Amino acid sequence: LYVSEYFSQSAQKLSFYSWYGNAKLFHFHVPEDTVLLRWLLQASRGKGPECTSMEITVHFRHGAPPVINPLGTRFPANATVRPSYNISITLSSAVQNTTFVNVTSPAAGDWFIAAHLPEAAGRIEVKGFSTPCPYMFQADMFVLRLTDMPVLEPGVPMPHTVVSPAKPLHVKVFVPKHASGMRFQLSSCVTSEQRACSVRVLLGSITLPQSFQRSLTCTGSTNCSLALDSPPWEKWLQIMVESLGTANASVSLEMLASFTVCRPGSASSFLNFISLNQSQAGARPGAAGSSAPAAGEAPRNVSGQRSSCLQSQPVVREDLDVVSVRYRLLNGPSVPVSSLSPTVLLLNLNTGMDSGGSLVVNLLLNKTSASLANATVVACVSAASPVLSLNATRNCSTAFSQGYPLSVSTSSGEAMLIVLYPQTDDWFLSLQLLCPRGQGDCGSAEAKVTVFAYLTPCFNDCGPYGQCSLLRRHGYLYAGCSCKAGWGGWSCTDDTKAQTVGTQNLATLLLTLSNLMFLPAIAVAVYRYYLVEASVYTYTMFFSTFYHACDQPGVAVMCIMDYDTLQYCDFLGSVVSIWVTILCMARVKKILKYVLFVLGTLLIAMSLQLDRRGVWNMMGPCLFALVIMVTAWVHHGAKRRHCYPSSWKRWVFYLLPGITLAFIAISVYAFMETNENYYYTHSIWHVLVACSVAFLLPPRDKHKKPWAWSQKLTCRYQICQNDREELYAVT
Repeated sequence: LYVSEYFSQSAQKLSFYSWYGNAKLFHFHVPEDTVLLRWLLQASRGKGPECTSMEITVHFRHGAPPVINPLGTRFPANATVRPSYNISITLSSAVQNTTFVNVTSPAAGDWFIAAHLPEAAGRIEVKGFSTPCPYMFQADMFVLRLTDMPVLEPGVPMPHTVVSPAKPLHVKVFVPKHASGMRFQLSSCVTSEQRACSVRVLLGSITLPQSFQRSLTCTGSTNCSLALDSPPWEKWLQIMVESLGTANASVSLEMLASFTVCRPGSASSFLNFISLNQSQAGARPGAAGSSAPAAGEAPRNVSGQRSSCLQSQPVVREDLDVVSVRYRLLNGPSVPVSSLSPTVLLLNLNTGMDSGGSLVVNLLLNKTSASLANATVVACVSAASPVLSLNATRNCSTAFSQGYPLSVSTSSGEAMLIVLYPQTDDWFLSLQLLCPRGQGDCGSAEAKVTVFAYLTPCFNDCGPYGQCSLLRRHGYLYAGCSCKAGWGGWSCTDDTKAQTVGTQNLATLLLTLSNLMFLPAIAVAVYRYYLVEASVYTYTMFFSTFYHACDQPGVAVMCIMDYDTLQYCDFLGSVVSIWVTILCMARVKKILKYVLFVLGTLLIAMSLQLDRRGVWNMMGPCLFALVIMVTAWVHHGAKRRHCYPSSWKRWVFYLLPGITLAFIAISVYAFMETNENYYYTHSIWHVLVACSVAFLLPPRDKHKKPWAWSQKLTCRYQICQNDREELYAVT
């Protein structure tokens, strides 16, 4: 009778947590009639010395990705947050850790697992300087399901036998649509030993992070029953009966499930179809005359619906984009709400691709009856089934779930609810008018409430200090906010560590104006006739200035062109500047120097296109240029039979200070930059590199005169000069 199935997904490399995109998501689908679910969680780490003990946090949730908050930040106002179910897996001395998690009678449908490492340290690591330790995580799922689970028919008593306590009985019953209540009754319970039986009945399935499984313990031969309000519509409800008696005794019993189904009152489907056509295409000639009688019948239909248990309002789901849906009411945005029966709106979120966003419901009270100025419209947003009895004591709960309450009144005429990552299901918005005690005739009162409901990837598009990113795990899409400028939280609304506008302006000024330190290097290069090098430094200064002006996370931002173009030009200029400076120090022949300039620039441009942030894009050209420089210096020294450069002043006052500044700049760039100190450590990098270039540039050739207009001839003759380097002493 039982079938076991196994589902597996590929392992993922874990990341330190700074935003939701760092959590690795696993998406599984649990089939119907599953009685046992077992997760196999495997965590491992590398074997290198950089690998230390680590704690991995794993979150579970049914129906949608888990809502997590490892950093302890604030959620946006009006957002409903329920903590996720999580466990911790520790990797200490062992390289691998295997953990099992069992769930009995799990709910069918989508299940999600999210895993991540602790909070990120915030240090900016240069790719290639250090090797991070790889932490891997893999989740596998085993399920045990019944191939032919017995069906309990509503209203029909069904005898069953529980063979032993080790083998519980599993049955299921289908809940019809518009069921307002369910009553489960167990009777004629006897054991094989003709003694009074003792059994426990579990109704419903387990869902995480919260489980609303209902329990009923029956002892003796008397009948016992359990009543449920608002059971989940159009779903199979699992019922498990287990014996609490002796090991060898079987139990015979009789089960009965009955439902109370309410009669909904709503406008006819023909009226909804006419309203939909008119709202989309506009009235055509003759349509107004033909629909007039139907419109006249609508008030009589509405008055006849007062006796129904709920009033259903037609809602159209309009898909706008990925994880973006708008709900439009056919009868207009205003919904009539009375005190006799709740008004129910269906918000369809059962496509399987809607759980990766945020459901936003906004209520605006338009007017109430004049005699009921203090009346309140209470509302409830719930999944699977609507709340049909709205009052202060019910707390917006259904048979197997907890809804989200809302209320509007004359004193507070607007209310908003944000459901983060709503579970895949049919959602319902129930509204009802509650009147104060002893005030007027509440039966004839009616309120008008404007309803705006939509599904968005990120609430408020993550605000001005965040970026909404669409994430993907195989074919499943979900969204998350990446915050900047010190802001945090789910929607980047937590300003606890936010940078002030003054700090943002200071960061922009430091990162941009520090590039002006290239002006001395440009002046020295021009003065010494290194015009190509001066052009490269000017290019680097220009694009580095405007790249950092565009790269700022706050409001002090200015982009003169596409961000990616500015970044590429900045990186290209930085590496080429180092390349031409070292080749200039080598003092090779001009034709060879310019060939190396062009060839090296082309190769650097290619390598940056392949991997823009790789450390060898900078270190490779530097090392190759240093090899050329050392070879040239050794050649010059051997040819002249003394050390090159020969002047001690050149070494003491120029080369050693320039090399020292360069090494300090590399140390700051590679080992000291973090997210918090980036704006001033990277500014120091700009200053040190520009100053080192000014020190390291060699002096001009002795046969070249300084820039002066004394050599400008007034006649049309040209002075010829021998430019061969071997005739001049080079220092």
